[in-house]
Amino acid sequence: MLVHPDWESAIPAPVVLWMHGRTVDKELDPGRYLRWLRAGIATCTVDLPGHGERFEAALQEPERAMEVVMRMVAEIDPIIGALREMDIFDLDRAGIGGMSGGGMATLARLCTGHPFRCASVEATSGSWRHRDRRREVSPLDPIARLGGWREIPLQVFHGRHDEWVPIESQESFVGALGQRYRDPGLIEFIRYDRTGALYEHAGFGRMAADAKNRQLGFFKRWLLADG
Repeated sequence: MLVHPDWESAIPAPVVLWMHGRTVDKELDPGRYLRWLRAGIATCTVDLPGHGERFEAALQEPERAMEVVMRMVAEIDPIIGALREMDIFDLDRAGIGGMSGGGMATLARLCTGHPFRCASVEATSGSWRHRDRRREVSPLDPIARLGGWREIPLQVFHGRHDEWVPIESQESFVGALGQRYRDPGLIEFIRYDRTGALYEHAGFGRMAADAKNRQLGFFKRWLLADG
């Protein structure tokens, strides 16, 4: 799904590639895209593999979550290539982000060379060994690949009582990443207490508007500025 502030403009718009979480679809949370639209930021939001318009029942299962994430990581570069060919998106001012599984794909992709100026993730983790110690860790586990991470602004949202993605896993990742930043202030870690969200996971319940507004401010700061 593509959202653009002015389809007739000759000036390409900055754009955010956004990826949703497992078991939902790209149409989720239109308030997020509307905020960006009004600010002059375009959106490209896609269905995760096996979700939304390309639904596969088997890929909704928790046991297949890592497969979905790894497939999504492989799709990011072709998506960016397609956007570049359209000439109405400014890929020199591109952001990336996602929630839960989409956030995992975001963090994994950022561990190698990429075109993104900044990133924002929600209710996710960059330390996958914390997610399930019973299984072999994916070779894409971000915390094991930080040597390839380029220092860009990163915004992280998490619920302190998230029942699906324990905050300790994300704290471990953010701590390790921050040690590599020359300017740790480029990493913004926003933690919410009890929000009322289902499983205290995606959406952030009563703090949803606060999260969206903070995210809007983040993308405006890093994508609308020159240079």
